[in-house]
Amino acid sequence: MSTTMIMPIMRRPKMEIGRRLLAAYTGLVIIYTMIPIAVMIVFSFNIAPNGRVALKWLGFTLAAYRHAFGIQDLTGALINSLIIGVGSAVISIILGTPLALALTRYNYRAKTTTDIVIFADIAAPAVVVGASLLSLFLELNIPRGLITILISHVAFNVAFAVVVIRARMTGLDRSLDRAAADLGATPWVAFWSVTMPLILPGIVGAGLLGFAMSIDDLIITNFVAGQTLTFPLWVYGATKIGTPPQVFVLSTLIFAGGVGLAVINSLINRRADRRRQG
Repeated sequence: MSTTMIMPIMRRPKMEIGRRLLAAYTGLVIIYTMIPIAVMIVFSFNIAPNGRVALKWLGFTLAAYRHAFGIQDLTGALINSLIIGVGSAVISIILGTPLALALTRYNYRAKTTTDIVIFADIAAPAVVVGASLLSLFLELNIPRGLITILISHVAFNVAFAVVVIRARMTGLDRSLDRAAADLGATPWVAFWSVTMPLILPGIVGAGLLGFAMSIDDLIITNFVAGQTLTFPLWVYGATKIGTPPQVFVLSTLIFAGGVGLAVINSLINRRADRRRQG
């Protein structure tokens, strides 16, 4: 038997072992990241003595879900987080999409500098970003509150939006735009009729990432919030005296909403890929 016939036979067991190890590693990472979330969901149905979460199973109840919005300050903080999360995600997409398009399709002198600034924004520690933004707002004499939180979240979300949308644009075929131009489409019409439908999954993904990062942010928000409370700030303060079960309930609802949006984004991605293949 020749050497060329033996080599594939020897490689197959090694490849199979490698795939199994990779699958096992992936499963362990998923389990590790999901354990805290599973604990939160389970204990959101637990009886809470004295209105505080007890990490000891005392019995099943839906009382916390029936009074999920019973704490007015917590509900207000959640509304602030939702407003800031949606607003920062939308603004980041509006600002990031043209920049991602420019970085992907055009060469200009400041392109390298733009890349450095974007990745520096991603790599910068949250404490440094928060302190810098606080100094800026104090220097400009801007009152801290909902607006300063929104500006701060847009500042760090734009970089992530650019990276996600740019990754989607990198694989697009430029001949589609040229074909649209040959058919008489202006650059604006070609963008909305050809480019936009193809990059829409990337835009949706960037928006979901921006929303998740915004609603989860604590460090930067703590610097620029002033007297305004967001959901993470309220929860952080509540841990000092005892966490009410409504925190677990609202966190579970937020998680369920995020899972639903991720499923929708996955369906949009599949539909777009089918159209592109077709």
